[in-house]
Amino acid sequence: MSVSPKVRCTLVLAALVIIPLLLIAALAIPWASRVSGLNETIAEHQDQLSRYRRLVQSMPALRAELEQVRNNDAFKAFYFEAPTQALAGAQLQSQVQDIVNAASGRLISTQILPEDKKDDPARVRVRTQVQGSTDTLLDVLYQLEQARPFLFVERLSVRSSARPPVDQNDPRRRPTRRFVANQGGELTLRIDIFGFVLGGDS
Repeated sequence: MSVSPKVRCTLVLAALVIIPLLLIAALAIPWASRVSGLNETIAEHQDQLSRYRRLVQSMPALRAELEQVRNNDAFKAFYFEAPTQALAGAQLQSQVQDIVNAASGRLISTQILPEDKKDDPARVRVRTQVQGSTDTLLDVLYQLEQARPFLFVERLSVRSSARPPVDQNDPRRRPTRRFVANQGGELTLRIDIFGFVLGGDS
């Protein structure tokens, strides 16, 4: 079947128009998509940059407020102020020793416990063993409650050194459950104490 020259010429012209259009579309569509993605990324970065600029602009005011808080003596009364955790621990140990001595107790041991990096604000903690009478230990707990900087009791256990009397008429010599006054036994208090530290790096 023969094709007339006019139809052939029309087909050639159509091909000359359509093929370049297809090539342009094949290049333009991915390029437009890429440009759209880049525009979204630029918009996100501009939004982040705007937030960072606002944050930077607010930094002087925040620093001034922080410095004002640090210079507030009433605020400092709640915290240990020491450049390191070790020095804060030494301050806490000394304070606990003074409290025990004032209560006429015996400080058996005191140990600084490892710090927890997750604490915010930072805490300093000690584990202490104290011996004394019931009144002594109650006085120690009362003084801890009234202490400045603030001190908090984290763990507490009390053990008595008194032994129940043995019934001499019992052939198995089992301890009796009777209360006997003036046994002369003492109480041992094991207590974990912590306070907060203002500033300072470990």
